[in-house]
Amino acid sequence: MHFSNKFINLVDQQLSSFESDSELEVVVAYVAKTNDKDSPTLEVIGQRPKGIIKVLGSIEDDPDLRAPSLNRRWYPLQEDSVLLGVLRAERFPSEEKWNDGLDNRLQISASTLARCLSLELDREKLLDELRQQRDQIGVLVHQLRNPLTALRTYAQLLLRKLGPESNQRNLVEGLLSEQKQVDKYLLALDKIAQPKLNSNSVVPSRLLLPPLITSKENLNLMELLNPLIDRAAATAKLKGFKWFGPLQIPNWLEELRPAEEGVVAEIVANLLENAFRYSPSNSSIGISFNNSAICVWDNGPAIPASQRKKIFENGYRSEKSHSFNGSGLGLSLGKDLAKEFGGELSLILNPFCFDKALPKEGNAFVISMPER
Repeated sequence: MHFSNKFINLVDQQLSSFESDSELEVVVAYVAKTNDKDSPTLEVIGQRPKGIIKVLGSIEDDPDLRAPSLNRRWYPLQEDSVLLGVLRAERFPSEEKWNDGLDNRLQISASTLARCLSLELDREKLLDELRQQRDQIGVLVHQLRNPLTALRTYAQLLLRKLGPESNQRNLVEGLLSEQKQVDKYLLALDKIAQPKLNSNSVVPSRLLLPPLITSKENLNLMELLNPLIDRAAATAKLKGFKWFGPLQIPNWLEELRPAEEGVVAEIVANLLENAFRYSPSNSSIGISFNNSAICVWDNGPAIPASQRKKIFENGYRSEKSHSFNGSGLGLSLGKDLAKEFGGELSLILNPFCFDKALPKEGNAFVISMPER
């Protein structure tokens, strides 16, 4: 078993506290392990003093330990009924009784080491589970690439057969566009599955996945939003909603914007998903723009006033949302991402407050953009 440096140092500190005791010849800490024959044994994880001629090995390799001795004491490293290890103390030959103060200190040290050893074993178990999950993600990503490649190939062949004038051409092009987005999600999963290098700096990772904007070049936000608008129109047609696309496109959406604003597409995608998920059938859903903001709206029942702030809290889920799968993270992460590029995500009273042409009842989530 591999123990962390922190744990080994802690064991060494505990044992070194007994070096000044003239009565003790050696103090050793063992951890319980299983060998190839599945029989338990105790392996050394630390000893003091370090400069002794004999470096102690496992207990099974030291037959002298089987003989009782007045100058040797064992202190179990135990959690409940499970023996995790043992602390062994050897004093110089003497006929006198053991010092009570030294005995108490050894018991306290054994208790401390038992607790730390338990935490270390829990840590190793969690790391092993994480390694297994990482390996499973890697295998799934690898296996998913083959059917996705096949789907792209079939869509491309179908596109050739339809011809440029076909009314169905936009549907196949939509499939190819969505396939590219799935590829980006797979790339993100693949990165998660890769082992992380040790680093002294802690950098918060973005929890929302694609579009994975890595370029430092400026971008056209409308190019990122158009596939989402097309997807929303198709979803509305399939599920029986009334879809309303933008009536006008402000100039700022088609001008080059800073690359960090590319996460707007992720925020909009989550807002549209929520609108389709929680709005009643036959509701109207749409997206609208003005000179400084993007609005995703619906004319369904308004979110209760008591929940309008809570829905942006990390992990909060309303009673209505409990019947759907979800984590309650989308709005919270969207709000954080908007702040990262200097914007803001908020819920206003109704769509009419954003644009007089929109319904007077419903919900309107607004992404306010920073002035450039």
